[in-house]
Amino acid sequence: MADSYEPLILIISGPSGSGKSTLVKKLLELPGTMLSISATTRPPRPGERDGEWYHFVSDTQFRAMVERGEFLEHACVFGRHSYGTPKKWLDEARAQRRDLVLEIDVQGAEQVRAKLPEAVAIFIVPPSREELEKRIRARGQDGEEEIRRRLERARLEMERYLDYDYVVINEDVGRAGEAVKAIALGARSETKRNRERVRQILKSFGG
Repeated sequence: MADSYEPLILIISGPSGSGKSTLVKKLLELPGTMLSISATTRPPRPGERDGEWYHFVSDTQFRAMVERGEFLEHACVFGRHSYGTPKKWLDEARAQRRDLVLEIDVQGAEQVRAKLPEAVAIFIVPPSREELEKRIRARGQDGEEEIRRRLERARLEMERYLDYDYVVINEDVGRAGEAVKAIALGARSETKRNRERVRQILKSFGG
């Protein structure tokens, strides 16, 4: 059996407020998965801890990481804060023989798929504009102008849904959670991912 392990890369994207972070948590319930922790220049929100979902870095630190080529993808969101996926998580996933979950926006997903075309991309869609606005307002983090910008960005992002392998409409978080898990399990069983392992098993039959 081959010693090397190429992790399944699972990309989760969706508008702010679509519930993608909750669904990522559901996906991480699957044994053999791990989260790629993004670096960001935005300040921590109440209750956020460095290294849990994000590594919080300064603009200077982020630029230095870009210059050193440390990111698998990176982008500036809303023209304000930068986000990036460090390449080290891909190496860590290989070492731990686990599949890697990336929660990134459509810009980042495009960059990752250009480098890793075998990645499986899932787009999370809210059930309606009204529900998305309700969810954003319920967080109590944004003013009216920021809410307007988020809703407009959501529209632009959702126009890119055809770039993704799968779409999950997050109307019921339980069903949506089961859907993302099913996608991951199905991807793990794809013939192209298991070809070498099956060849090794066939050798054990002789001939």
